[in-house]
Amino acid sequence: MRLGTGPLVACLVLVSFASMLVAIPAGTWWSTAALSLGSGIAAVSLMAMAAVLGARWKWLEPVFGGLDRIYETHKWLGVWALVFALVHFVFKAGNAEWQTAAIVTLPGPATRLVRQLSLVALGLIVLLALNRNIPYRVWRWWHKLSGPLFLVVVAHWLSFKSPIALPSAPGLWLAVLSALAVVAATYKLLLYPMLSQHAEYRLQSVSGNGGAVHLQLAPVGRKIPFVPGQFAFLSFRREGLREPHPFTIASAATDDGSIAFMVRALGDYTARLVKEAAPGMTAEVYAPFGRFQRARDGRAEIWIAGGVGVTPFLAWLQEADGAPFDRVTFFHFFTPGRELPEAVDLQALAGQRGVELVEISTGPGASGFRSRFAAIVAEAGPARVRISSCGPKGLLRQVRSLMRETGVPDDCLRHELFEFR
Repeated sequence: MRLGTGPLVACLVLVSFASMLVAIPAGTWWSTAALSLGSGIAAVSLMAMAAVLGARWKWLEPVFGGLDRIYETHKWLGVWALVFALVHFVFKAGNAEWQTAAIVTLPGPATRLVRQLSLVALGLIVLLALNRNIPYRVWRWWHKLSGPLFLVVVAHWLSFKSPIALPSAPGLWLAVLSALAVVAATYKLLLYPMLSQHAEYRLQSVSGNGGAVHLQLAPVGRKIPFVPGQFAFLSFRREGLREPHPFTIASAATDDGSIAFMVRALGDYTARLVKEAAPGMTAEVYAPFGRFQRARDGRAEIWIAGGVGVTPFLAWLQEADGAPFDRVTFFHFFTPGRELPEAVDLQALAGQRGVELVEISTGPGASGFRSRFAAIVAEAGPARVRISSCGPKGLLRQVRSLMRETGVPDDCLRHELFEFR
C-alpha cells in the first residue's frame, strides 16, 4: 500500500481544520474567520510537509513508491498550500469572540511585512516549481530559497494575533511540522553532500550521436550498490554541470562497479552535458533512488519505452540473474533522426535475452503496436499481463487508453514519473 498525493493532502487539511476547531468557540465554527484560520493552518502544514519530502530521505521511498512519486507529491503539496494561503488572505482570520494573542511579538510594521511576504514567498516557490520554461541552472538556485522563505511563513503564524496558543492542538501541530521542515531543509541545503550516500566516479567513455550520449563511468574508490531500474543524481566537477541532476541508470551492476547513463539533450543542462562530456571528467554520483524494478511474478510482460525512457529497460536487459525473458515483448518508440547512441545496440541486447523487440517510429497510434498489444493480452488474459512503461506523458495516456480497450486492469501498469518539476 503506497501513500498517494490525494490522501496525504486530505489528511493534512483535515487535521489542520480539526485542530483549529478545538481551539475556537463552537459558535464560530461556520464563520469566514474560521475558514481563513483553518486555511492558514493547512497552508503552513502543506508547505512544511513539502519541505520534508524535498529532503530526499531514503526511508520515505517505500512509503510513496519511489523518489519520483515523492517529488510529484512535493510539487502538489506546494500548489495546494498556495490555494489555502489565498483563502486565508482573502478572508480575515479574526472574530470578536476569540481570545487572541501573538506567540512571538514583533513590531507592528514588521508583523504586516511578514504577513505580506509570506504569501509572496509561497507564490514564488510554487511558480518556480511549475514553470518548466525556467532554465534548470536558474531554477535550481532559486528553488533553494524555499527553505529560507518557509521561515518567513513560520514567522507569520508565530507573530499574528490568533486564538492559537503554542500548547494548543493547532499550535503543537504546527510546531512539530515546522520543526520537521526546518530540519529537512537544513539537511538538504547544508548536510546532504556530507551525509547522503555518494561516491566519486570517473567518466571512462562517451558515445554519442549528436542529440544523445551514452556515458560509462567507473568508481574512483568505493562503488555504489544499485539494482536495474533505479536512478542517480550526477554532479560533474565542471563549471555549469555541478548541480546534481537525476538520470536513470542504463546498466546493471557489475563486479568492477561501473555504471552507465544515457542522456538526451532535452534542456539547458542536458544539452550542455551532451556537448561537453569527455573521458576523464569526474563526477559525484548520489544513488540509488527509485523503485522502478522488474516484476518477477511469471506474467507476460509488455515493456513500453518512449525516447530516453528506454534507459531503465537497457538496465533490465543487462541484468545477469534477472527473471526469464521468454515472455517479454518490448515496444520501443523512437523519432527518426534521434536514434540511440552507437554504444547502445538495442537489437543485440534483446536478441541475447530472447526478448521480442518491436521498434516503432510512427507513434503509439500505429496499427502494429495496437494489434500486437491486443494479441498479447488476448493470449495471456487481461489480468495476466504486466505492463511497464517509461516515456512522455502523451505515450502514457495512449497506453492507458489501450489498456481500457483491451480490458487490462489499472493495477497491471507500472510506470515512471518522468518529470521532476
